[in-house]
Amino acid sequence: MEYNNFTLMKANIVFEMAKDGGCSCFMQEDVPDFGLFGYGNSPQEAKADMLQAYEEIKEVLREEGKVPTELDFVYHYDMKSFFEYFDFLNISKVAEKAGINPSLMRKYTSGVANAGEGQYLKLQKAIHSIAKELAATNF
Repeated sequence: MEYNNFTLMKANIVFEMAKDGGCSCFMQEDVPDFGLFGYGNSPQEAKADMLQAYEEIKEVLREEGKVPTELDFVYHYDMKSFFEYFDFLNISKVAEKAGINPSLMRKYTSGVANAGEGQYLKLQKAIHSIAKELAATNF
């Protein structure tokens, strides 16, 4: 998509937690002139590192007379990084809403057990439902 002399591109960002507690994120797509990665002690730090790198890359490209690709970010989390990033969510309550045993969900988020695709789909459906409820809420 091109708009006002810049290209807008969807960028799928994948978060992964390491066994040592650190976190990384990376962009799945190939973009001319650059790639994006971020590292930190938490998903928040990894995202901030990646976004800072993106701003620095755009500035360098502008200095070179190039029009940087504008990215529309879509974030993909493993369960551990998701619940660390959104630490205000109660893991057990989200598990119940998703129809997943809360004890099993805690094993997924601690890295003791790995969730299959079906469990991820249940969780995604529950999270989207929660987001829809929150979006419709007023005070």
